[in-house]
Amino acid sequence: MCRRRLLAFAPAAACAALARGAAAQSFPSRTIEVVVPVAPGGGTDIVARAFAEVARKYLPQPVVVLNRPGASGAIGMQEVLNARPDGYKVGLVYSDLAILPGLKRVRFSSDDFHMIALLNADPGAVVVPADSPWASIEDMIAEAKRRPGTVKLGNSGPGSIWHMAAAAMEDKVGAEFLHVPFTGSAPGLAALMGRHVDAVATSPGEASAYVQGGRMRLLAVMAGQRDAGFPDVPTLQERGFDVSVGVWRGLAVHRATPAPVVAVLTDAARRTAEDPAFREALARASLTFAYADGEAFRALADQDRDVFGRLIERLRIE
Repeated sequence: MCRRRLLAFAPAAACAALARGAAAQSFPSRTIEVVVPVAPGGGTDIVARAFAEVARKYLPQPVVVLNRPGASGAIGMQEVLNARPDGYKVGLVYSDLAILPGLKRVRFSSDDFHMIALLNADPGAVVVPADSPWASIEDMIAEAKRRPGTVKLGNSGPGSIWHMAAAAMEDKVGAEFLHVPFTGSAPGLAALMGRHVDAVATSPGEASAYVQGGRMRLLAVMAGQRDAGFPDVPTLQERGFDVSVGVWRGLAVHRATPAPVVAVLTDAARRTAEDPAFREALARASLTFAYADGEAFRALADQDRDVFGRLIERLRIE
């Protein structure tokens, strides 16, 4: 009897497998959604929208952007994993994917995704209002040492990349900041404009419009060399503080996504990344173009997961 049941089930299973294969071969036959796990306006959102605009040249169906902010990117990334793994919901993942597992706030990691392509990478930076009394990063650090826990330093959410950057800087400079979380860099910078915080940890690109408009100033960048878009801004390393933290952004899908679908998305991502229009869109926002294929992108995510895991443990970040 069991054998008859198995034989009866086999054709149905085979048909289902064939149907999935046929669907993969015809991909895409409808709109592709790019899920951005932060609020609109920040660097991650800009990269996603630049990609969606240019990728339409290389895909037969529209590409739209959905913002799903919250929980340092966990809400948006979980939405991608909860969706059917058919390639129609693509995640614009970023460095927080390598941080969240170490904080034990999520049950997923980069292992649950198939990494498609890295599109952008930028260093961290510290930005203040243009009329801030601090003329240099040393001034800000001196104030934090003089009045521990009173200098309000905004970040893009608890456990986010810019929270990690701020915590790493705090550790290296020997000062104590009051960390103020937001749902992304854009809300944090808006709060800085409203004087609700004293400074914000973010990337140079995300603050560029404010800086170029004369409303904010960059005090330092967190990298081994100065940012090409802001050559007059010193690095923390130049100032004697060994802090190098940055953000990366790229595309990923559920790891169970069929290989033919992954191949289509990979090809579209490569062609989009090679398109001058995409690179120009990043340059206009002072975001740095950085491309890597799926295998190299995964290696980067895995490496950062180890690095941030050690930082979280050492600094006891919760």
